[in-house]
Amino acid sequence: MISLPIDEVLPALREALAKRHEAVLEAPPGAGKTTRVPLALLNEPWLAGQTILMLEPRRLAARAAAERLASELGEKVGETVGYRIRLDSKVGPKTRIEVVTEGILTRRLQDDPALEGVGLLIFDEFHERSLDADLALALSLNGRELFRDDQPLKILLMSATLEGERLAGLLDDAPILRSEGRMYPVAMRWGRPFQACEFIEPRLVQTILEALNDETGSVLVFLPGQAEIRRVHQQLADALGDNPQVLLCPLHGELDLAAQRAAIDPAPPGKRKVVLATNIAETSLTIDGVRVVIDAGLARVPRFDPGSGMTRLDTQRISRASATQRAGRAGRLEPGVCYRLWSQDQHEQLAAYGSAEILSADLAGLALQLGRWGVTPGQLVWLDVPPAAAYAQAQDLLERLGALEGETLTRHGQAMAELPAHPRIAHLLLRAQALGLADMACDVAALLGERDILRGAGADLHSRLVLLSGEERAARGAQGGVQRARQLARQYRGYLRGKASEPVADPDHPRWLGALLALAYPDRVAQQRRAGGAEYRLANGRAALFAEADSLMKQPWLVIADLGSRQGQREERIYLAADFDPALFDSVL
Repeated sequence: MISLPIDEVLPALREALAKRHEAVLEAPPGAGKTTRVPLALLNEPWLAGQTILMLEPRRLAARAAAERLASELGEKVGETVGYRIRLDSKVGPKTRIEVVTEGILTRRLQDDPALEGVGLLIFDEFHERSLDADLALALSLNGRELFRDDQPLKILLMSATLEGERLAGLLDDAPILRSEGRMYPVAMRWGRPFQACEFIEPRLVQTILEALNDETGSVLVFLPGQAEIRRVHQQLADALGDNPQVLLCPLHGELDLAAQRAAIDPAPPGKRKVVLATNIAETSLTIDGVRVVIDAGLARVPRFDPGSGMTRLDTQRISRASATQRAGRAGRLEPGVCYRLWSQDQHEQLAAYGSAEILSADLAGLALQLGRWGVTPGQLVWLDVPPAAAYAQAQDLLERLGALEGETLTRHGQAMAELPAHPRIAHLLLRAQALGLADMACDVAALLGERDILRGAGADLHSRLVLLSGEERAARGAQGGVQRARQLARQYRGYLRGKASEPVADPDHPRWLGALLALAYPDRVAQQRRAGGAEYRLANGRAALFAEADSLMKQPWLVIADLGSRQGQREERIYLAADFDPALFDSVL
C-alpha cells in the first residue's frame, strides 16, 4: 500500500478517539484522509464491531470515496464498504463503512435518533458548511446526548481547511490533529484581477491553451457555473479544431453520474483531458491525470431573500480556503501547477473561509425537520445559528402549507417531513394523492427536483411533461435529465400509498398541472398586468416577467415554479411556469 501523508497522524487520531468522543482533523488536499481514515479506525476496540458512517457533500464524491475504500481492501463496493446516495445505493449484510450524502443521514437520524449500531460518524469536507451538514451535526449531537449514554457515538470532523478552533469549541474542546504537507508540491502562477465588466471566458480560454502548450498532463478548470462551462467548451472546441489528443469534459452536478464518471476517469493513452468544472470538483475527488489547475476564482452561490421568499444566484469571489482546496487538485498524483486568475495582493484580500449555507439559504426544509425532531433552533447546538428572519419566513410558509400550528407539526406536516423532498414538493405530492392526481404530481415533482431539462426552450412546464411521458423524444443533451427525472418520479410513486380521499372527476385534464403548481407555490400564483404582456404580479406582491416572448404570455393567470434574479437584474425573471385556472382556487388552495 502506497504511503500517504495522513499515515503519520493516524496513531495520534486513534489515541484521541480512544480517549475522547470527538476529534477534529485537518489535512491538506491529497493527504489521503478520505481514503485512509475510515479504514484505519475500522478495527479499533472502542468501535466494538459497530459501523462507521462517513458523510460526503456530493453524490459523485460519495460513490467515488466508497469505490476507493473498497479497492484498498481488494473488494467490490457493497461488501465491507458501501454507499447510499439519492437514487442509488450499494450496501450488503457485511457492510461496516457506509459513505452517505448528508440528506440521507438527516432522514436516518429522524428514523433512529440514537443511530443504533453506528460507532463513528465522520463529517468529511466539513469546511463546505452545507445546510444539511450543519443540521445533521446538530441533530446527531442532540441525539447522542439523549440516547447514547452507555456507548456514546464518536464524531470526527475533517477537512483540508477547517476553522479548527471554532469546531473544537463546539465539540467540548475536542483535540485538533493536523497532517502537514500534501502529496506533491503545486507551483502557483498568478494573473491580473478581472475587471468589473470583463467577460471571463476569453482569458480562461487563452490560459487553457497556454497551459496545454506549456505543461503536461490533463487540465482541471474551475468556473462559476454551467453557462460559463458551455461557453468555454464551445470556444475551446473552435480553437482546438479537430485535435484528437485533447478531450473536453464538462463536470457539474446536473450531469448524470455516468457523465460525471467519464470526466474523472483517466484519459485514454496518448490523450489528455480538459475538465471544465464547477466547485463539484473542489473536494474529495481525484481526477486521474490532472496536474494543472486553472482557477477563475469565482463561485455561483444561491442567496435567499426572506422578504420576497425568492432565491437569487450571486457570482462571488471564493475564499482563501476554497482556493487552497482547488489548487490541491493539481498535486494529487504528481507535482503540479495552479494558474490563479487573480493577483497575490488580491488573494490576501479574500475572505479566509466561505460563508455557511445556513446563513443565506431557504430554511423551510430545516424548519420542517426541526419540527419533526420536536425542537426549536435554540434547543440545539450550532456552529452558526439559523438567522431569525429566514427561519420565521420558513415557519410562515409551513403554516401556509398546513404543516405547522405554532411550533407544532400537524399530522400533514409529519407526513411531509417523512418525504425526501422540499416542503413545497412534499405538500404537492400529499395533496395530489388525496385528489387522485398522484401520477401527474410525481412527474411534476421530479421535474421540479432536477435542473430544468429544457432550459432556455420556453417556460411552459407542459412541454417538459411531454418529454417525460415519451410522447416526444428529448434532444441528445436533455436525455440524461429526462432519464433522471423519470427515475425520481418512480421513486416518488413508491412513497405515495393509499387511495384518493377526495378524487377529482377528470384527473387527466391538463388544467390540473397549474393547480398542482399552485399547491407547491401558493405565493407564486400570478396575474398578468396587461393582456399579452410580459409582466405578471405574484400573490406575494412581487413582479416577475418573461425576458423574451413566450407562448405563456397568452395566459392571464400563471403559477411560476422557477424564477429568480441575478446580479444586475432589477426584476424577477420567469423560467418555468404553467397556466392556471383561477376557478380551481377553492379546489386546491
